[in-house]
Amino acid sequence: MSKQASLIGLTPEQRTHFSWLNAPNLKSVIAALDAVDPGGSRFVGGCVRDSLLGEQPKDFDVATRLTPDEVMGALKAAKLGAAPTGLAHGTVTAIADHQGIEVTTLRSDVATDGRRAVVAFTKDWAHDANRRDFCMNAIYATPDGELFDPVGGLADIAARRVAFIGDAEKRIREDYLRILRFFRFTARFSENFDDAGLAACARLKDGISALSAERIGAELMAILTLPRASFALKAMNNTGILAQIWDAPAKLKNFDRLKRAAPNVEAPVALGVLFGDAGDGIGARLRLSNAEKAIRSKAMKGATAIERNMAESQVRILIYQLGRDVFQDAIAVAHGNDSIDGPDHDRLQDIADNWMPPVLPISGRHIVAKGVKPGPEVAKTLALIEQQWIDEGFPGGDRVEDILKAHLPTH
Repeated sequence: MSKQASLIGLTPEQRTHFSWLNAPNLKSVIAALDAVDPGGSRFVGGCVRDSLLGEQPKDFDVATRLTPDEVMGALKAAKLGAAPTGLAHGTVTAIADHQGIEVTTLRSDVATDGRRAVVAFTKDWAHDANRRDFCMNAIYATPDGELFDPVGGLADIAARRVAFIGDAEKRIREDYLRILRFFRFTARFSENFDDAGLAACARLKDGISALSAERIGAELMAILTLPRASFALKAMNNTGILAQIWDAPAKLKNFDRLKRAAPNVEAPVALGVLFGDAGDGIGARLRLSNAEKAIRSKAMKGATAIERNMAESQVRILIYQLGRDVFQDAIAVAHGNDSIDGPDHDRLQDIADNWMPPVLPISGRHIVAKGVKPGPEVAKTLALIEQQWIDEGFPGGDRVEDILKAHLPTH
């Protein structure tokens, strides 16, 4: 069977999800590559998979028979941007209309150690497909909308099944991060775990320790953002895989309660609920960014101030003191930890959605203008003014001036 004969045309319904094939930036990149090797480049991976599942792709990857040097030359000849972002692994980032598209040469693995691979470039599409992780991720789409499916990915798409290509253990030993990816993709796309894949992940879970902390952290955080993260985490916990990441007991009921009330909560907040105080230090362990660590810690600290049936005046004070974002994270944590119930969480969320905390209308310069010498006295006076302003419910107008006068030093 020829390669052309092995191509499968998109159905009219499928084509409605592949309108991106006509995007000018993608067409210009393909045209540049085809000028050197006509028909030698195809879309692959998430953009094809998501489109077949009826979802909107977030990014686009191109597989090509051209070598990285040839790709660089082709892009430059077409006056497109070209960034050598991963030449050792065959990847060049094409830049068209200020958007990046990864272009990667067809590859086959020469050697793997569970963390990284030594690759050789090839012109064989099937060899390239067989080094990928899951069948549904190894479907190629030609620029004119035909599919090449060398490993049975279309059947898995139809069944919404996440299965490793070929032997699951072999795929995992090539890169142990595929264990975590298996749980993430299954939670995203499938109602059930592939039995062979789940068993292989459980048997090889010790290999996770060979991965860099950054890769583990990034994958775990991606799992935590999923609407069905609880489904993944329960299976990870039952197989001992979650303990490979952090050995404190996971608070799965708390996590599930959190995600039901706040399905789109940020991953660092979800991480805080997943392990509670026993998770102190996990941010450093997983090499999370300072911003991510701060989101987690502020949410957990803020949650300690959340109580059942708080008066709206108290709620507003907390929103002002914490800031709206941290307050919303804090009530999500409090609900996850069962400090407040669902209706109370929704009530507090509604207040936060509909009340914008005001800005203190007095600053140090107002105090100085009243004759107070710049220095510690100004800061002390401003703090007293702010506290009374908060206690009185954030008044405006003439009352602000009265509060200012009441706290001016008498000496």
